[in-house]
Amino acid sequence: MVSIALIEQFYSTLSRWQEQLNKYSGTQLLAKPAENSWSAGQVYMHIISNTEYFLQQVKVCASNNDNAGEDADAVAKQMFADNAFPDAKLEGPPENAFTPQPCGKTEIEQYFSALKNNAGEAIRAMLNSACNGKTKHPGLLYFNAAEWLQFAQMHIRHHERQLKRIDQFLNEQGIQ
Repeated sequence: MVSIALIEQFYSTLSRWQEQLNKYSGTQLLAKPAENSWSAGQVYMHIISNTEYFLQQVKVCASNNDNAGEDADAVAKQMFADNAFPDAKLEGPPENAFTPQPCGKTEIEQYFSALKNNAGEAIRAMLNSACNGKTKHPGLLYFNAAEWLQFAQMHIRHHERQLKRIDQFLNEQGIQ
């Protein structure tokens, strides 16, 4: 069962990121603190791409009862209880190395608009469903629709620390 508070937190987090986008110039969005690190624009692209995937999982869970008896692993259960990722730099899957740079702020704005529309569809599907299906996370086992939504929100917040480090780099370097 999804709580209204979770839905509000999810939308609040998305809105905060969308508003923060306004503070970046095109140059700042593309500047990377190091060759093997992401720019702010790449963080945004990662957030959008992954959140789209998580919302797709919400829709799948809301459409059937598959895997209803399965559980998330202990690490995931603790994350859900804490409503946060562990406070550490986490190494993502290898494909994260291919996260693209955006063409510009307009592209990110368009993707965010589509993401919010998709979120509305996924949340409506979840709220209107009597299904309790679960889908498998690649490393944390099985999540239901509400857990996928919570995971999406936690994932976005987790990257706030990364964005703060990038902001510090931009300020220290005087990148406008």
